Amino acid sequence: MNKKKVFISYDFDQDKSLKDLLVAQSRNPDCPFDIIDGSLKEAAPESDWEKKAMTRISKADLVIVLLGARTCRAPGVLKEVKMARQLKKKVVQLIGHKHGKHPRIPGAGILYRWTWENLHKIIC
Repeated sequence: MNKKKVFISYDFDQDKSLKDLLVAQSRNPDCPFDIIDGSLKEAAPESDWEKKAMTRISKADLVIVLLGARTCRAPGVLKEVKMARQLKKKVVQLIGHKHGKHPRIPGAGILYRWTWENLHKIIC
């Protein structure tokens, strides 16, 4: 089975733990996707960051936005969603935490609860 390539968009300052959980879940042998790590590990000028993000998103089959309480205000996430739309990539939103509010991001696709069944439904 060819695994789909997934780009993860998330609020780096607030929700890195969510990203780490999805990456760990992707290591399950039955997982139908691989992660394209979108997080930049070094400080980069704004224009350089955008170019790198655009390249990584262009290689993805799907963009998953991990929703936390403040994701809808994260400028990097909003830019990544816009890039994904420009590249005509499928974008979906996953609720990252079981409790609290998770404001949706306009234009970021359907909102799903984060379950193994939903991941399979989204990817396959």
